[in-house]
Amino acid sequence: MKWEKVKLGDIATCIQPGPFGSQLHNSDYSDEGTPIIMPKDMIDGKISHNALIYVPEEHVQRLKRHQVVEGNLMVARKGDVRKCVYITSNENGWLTGSDCLKVALDTQLCNPKFIYYQLKSDYIGKWLETVSIGSTMPSLNTGLLSGIEMVLPPLPVQKRIASILSNYDNLIENNQKQIKLLEEAAQRLYREWFVDLRFPGHETVNVVDGVPEGWSKQSVGSLLGKIPKTKQVMTSDYLSFGKIPVIDQSRDFIAGYTNDTETLVDEKTPVIVFGDHTRILKYIQFSFAKGADGTQLIVSKVDEMPQSLLYCSLVNVDLSNYHYARHFKYLKAEEIIVPTKAIAVEFDRIVSVIMIQMQKLRDSVVLLQEARDRLLPKLMSGELEV
Repeated sequence: MKWEKVKLGDIATCIQPGPFGSQLHNSDYSDEGTPIIMPKDMIDGKISHNALIYVPEEHVQRLKRHQVVEGNLMVARKGDVRKCVYITSNENGWLTGSDCLKVALDTQLCNPKFIYYQLKSDYIGKWLETVSIGSTMPSLNTGLLSGIEMVLPPLPVQKRIASILSNYDNLIENNQKQIKLLEEAAQRLYREWFVDLRFPGHETVNVVDGVPEGWSKQSVGSLLGKIPKTKQVMTSDYLSFGKIPVIDQSRDFIAGYTNDTETLVDEKTPVIVFGDHTRILKYIQFSFAKGADGTQLIVSKVDEMPQSLLYCSLVNVDLSNYHYARHFKYLKAEEIIVPTKAIAVEFDRIVSVIMIQMQKLRDSVVLLQEARDRLLPKLMSGELEV
């Protein structure tokens, strides 16, 4: 069975950057309208629908050529040039950001999902990093992307390979949806007990200035315990696979792996991960290496506040008005409500079970990602027949 070698430009009907310069200004952005896809929105092959930037409908018609439809691909033009996403029906009509390249493919020649997975492969990712322009900020252009050499088996084979890899992604997505639902359940309980103050026994407790009797308000900093010191992990230490996942706020936390056990954080200690630049908080309970630059690890003084309660409290702190580089400083200065020990223990009894379920699902996601990423090059090279 013959596998052709073609350039991406030979199987594309369009490869173009998003609007920039005089076409679209920051002042054109709005709080609603049509979303613009930026590299920051491209996470693990999908478009994150959180923190999107919009333009009013009045601009959409003149920018129509920059709209995307299901089956288009998008590649980051600047920064992490290995970022690539597959556009789904959920993003139909959205606009390409100025720092992205839209790729529309000829479906008579290729299966877009197959090409997407090939662009996500390690060897093409390394090639993109090598050919990108600029030492401080890697950058791609239409010509460089068009010149990527792709392998192209017969269309039925492309579809079968894409289907196999999509099955892994579907399982990953289902797990992530369950994680989100569990997270929402924990936060609903927190708001019921600590915002609406409908905690067990609230009917018989007096509330003064928003604080129930026996409760207090304390600064976050006063409730923090000490993190065991570990050696900082550099991005140059990352491996494609290894024993210990690396926590890194800039890459959706599971960024890579290391085999260096000196970096290991006690796997029995739940840790809150705080992205100082991204304001992202995550509650994690598994053996991992200390994060890369910009990631803060947080533990509570458990006698005063269980880790699960501290996490839910921090999620409800609004840091949107603070300068991004100083978020942790301001976070420690914020005051949060501290209940009686009995209420704190009861909350932890319920929510820690939810957090353990979430962690099991996260572990499953990591294993599925590893299996998919090991399988991908074998399918793309023809080593495994389908």
